[in-house]
Amino acid sequence: MRYSISDLEQLSGIQAHTIRMWEQRYHALSPLRSEGNTRYYTDQQLVRLLNIVSISQQGLKISQICSLSEAAIGELIDTEIKATISSNQQAEFYVTQLLKSGIAYDERSFDELLSKCIGTYGLKSTYVDVLYPLLVRLGLMWRKDSICAAQEHFLSNIIRQKIAVAINELPYPKEGAGRWLLFLPHEEEHEIGILFAHYLLRQYGQQVIYLGSRVPIKSVEQAIAANDIQHILLFMVNVKQRIYAQSYIDSLSTNNAEIQIHLAGSGKLLADLQLPKNVNWIKGIEEFSMLTGSTHGEA
Repeated sequence: MRYSISDLEQLSGIQAHTIRMWEQRYHALSPLRSEGNTRYYTDQQLVRLLNIVSISQQGLKISQICSLSEAAIGELIDTEIKATISSNQQAEFYVTQLLKSGIAYDERSFDELLSKCIGTYGLKSTYVDVLYPLLVRLGLMWRKDSICAAQEHFLSNIIRQKIAVAINELPYPKEGAGRWLLFLPHEEEHEIGILFAHYLLRQYGQQVIYLGSRVPIKSVEQAIAANDIQHILLFMVNVKQRIYAQSYIDSLSTNNAEIQIHLAGSGKLLADLQLPKNVNWIKGIEEFSMLTGSTHGEA
């Protein structure tokens, strides 16, 4: 694919002028030129930028990172991958075996193994101990070029299907249960986390209006106007500019002052936001589980 510098800005959370400065000072990236002399970047350059940003969070200076060879950067990513290895041997077994089946596009084996894990430990524990670490490791492996995008999509789609089936198997909520609106903003597409939140809410008997990913704000407001919504849950997973995220949350809060808004996603981004009174940051699954339990059966 071809990416503009504004695309890189959105995907990495690094402002365009900073990316240009890194190019000029440290030769971090080497943009290409189209026939019309427009600068653009490739998939490989996007991955390199994401690696630079990630490794810089470990304490290395940008100048040091940019001077590293690709092999040295790969070793640092290997260190990140090793950090995802669980001390829970059974959970780690499932993670590695699911990865093996997924990379081989062996849907039957992957499905049978995941079904066994869910049947033994339940979906919540499976998500926390197996699926979430698996997804983190997938992202790191993609950055290291150990897997291709097709393999990542294949695995993610099977996981998404499993969660959707689990939701469909739950009983419908009773009348008078709390009503939640779930969605991802129009630039967000990673749906598994909020789909799992949908499952937890339904498990606690809550009513859920699920809009999915990449939802324009106009559609969100239309859904709110047509329903008696008590809670809104959205994820901000992509690391955007703080000023954009702050403006989005402020607008959503002001227009829906009587609704409790719950926000989850990138800790790096959310920690820098000034959250309005009716907005709270959910920092983990256990915190969300406690919240969903406390709202169980509300009118």
